[in-house]
Amino acid sequence: MTRSVQKTPAVRKKTAVRTKKKPAVPDGADGWDSYAAFYDWENAQTVGRTDVAFWQGLVRRTRGRVLELGAGTGRLTLPLARIVGRRVIGIDRSTPMLARAVAKRRRVPATKRPELLRGDIRALPFPAETFQLVIAPYGMLQSLTSERDLKHVLDEAARVLKPGGVLGVDLVPDLPIWDEYHRSIRLRGRGVGGARVSLIESVRQDRRRKVTIFDQEFVETRGRVKTSKRFALAFRTVPVPAMVRRLEKAGFDVEHMLGDYRGGAWDPRAEVWLLLARRRQALP
Repeated sequence: MTRSVQKTPAVRKKTAVRTKKKPAVPDGADGWDSYAAFYDWENAQTVGRTDVAFWQGLVRRTRGRVLELGAGTGRLTLPLARIVGRRVIGIDRSTPMLARAVAKRRRVPATKRPELLRGDIRALPFPAETFQLVIAPYGMLQSLTSERDLKHVLDEAARVLKPGGVLGVDLVPDLPIWDEYHRSIRLRGRGVGGARVSLIESVRQDRRRKVTIFDQEFVETRGRVKTSKRFALAFRTVPVPAMVRRLEKAGFDVEHMLGDYRGGAWDPRAEVWLLLARRRQALP
């Protein structure tokens, strides 16, 4: 027999406190399928090609195969493949992002086309000791919002690298200290087909977890027709000293800490955080 009990306000309040749960950490893989249609448009106005020459220089000095984690729309993958051709492989989890990379690849000569794969970077679909260089550019590792996922990716990068191979990591500095703001128009311009595009963005911070959430709305206007797409992107920032420790634990020796794409020294106020780490002969 089930009894029905009428709770007093005091009892209801106590129950609410006891059952309250902490909000879950957002999955950093969410939102990227929706972002695919706007990724190139936004990045052409922000990072542009400022990092391309740095990664191309690294690829030129690499004799073996090259793997890009988080290849996305091919913003970097295609310029890198123009240097060494089919020795470049790009992997990404988002089908819409990769579809754009594949479309752009068709315009590249066959001998300069990279291989593009859909896959999970936490469990790379390659044999051990396949690559001489693995890169995680433009804050890619910050999309890993759990410590477990970051560990898996660093372990996998070490596994697929040859002994002495290099892992390049590029982090966007200090996202957790950015000011929060609500529905600010951050960018305006012409999009594909001449549509007027506006990016309306909000920033939320979970400072204890060092997670930054960007709520984005892209508004496209064609004549009198206006459409919008909303989604959120989450990033978790690990400070450079802590990232160095994680790399060392995964089997790397960090050889260079850079603060810009010209090779300048790193400091906490640097414009970018670049780490180049060499895989040890034997893994832990």
